Amino acid sequence: MPSGPPAEPPEELTSPLAYEGVWRFTAPALEASVPQARHAVRDLLDEQRVPVAADILDTLLLIVSELVTNAVQHAALLSPQIAVQVAIGANWLRVAVEDDHPYRPKALEADEGDVGGRGLWLVKTLTAEVGGKCDVEHTVNGGKAIWAELPLTRLATSPPTVR
Repeated sequence: MPSGPPAEPPEELTSPLAYEGVWRFTAPALEASVPQARHAVRDLLDEQRVPVAADILDTLLLIVSELVTNAVQHAALLSPQIAVQVAIGANWLRVAVEDDHPYRPKALEADEGDVGGRGLWLVKTLTAEVGGKCDVEHTVNGGKAIWAELPLTRLATSPPTVR
């Protein structure tokens, strides 16, 4: 029986994939930052060659728009800058939008006649539809980060059982 240290796993099993990593950028809490953040996230995923499914990418970009819009509309007074962080793993990606406003929003369903008020509810709904998760967390500086984590490809769902 051979003795000695266990064999090391092949390097490709232990090294991160080329597209894995964490990126962060800041933007002023202005309406113009909404499309800029969306384009920056899309460009980052393109540059890193992240194998994200087209429907997941569309969902992610809508989530980025909603989260940045919420920060601009509701936190700008106490947070003139916002931060967008993108973390990418082997089969998932996570976007977080941080601001310095201490209020933690709740996902509320709005009435049909309401013009706004659906942003976080929409983010939670979109995230759940693709098998992801999202939450709101306090930051060390007293603000908050709202994040959504999505799979790179839509998770397979089992067909309904017919009885």
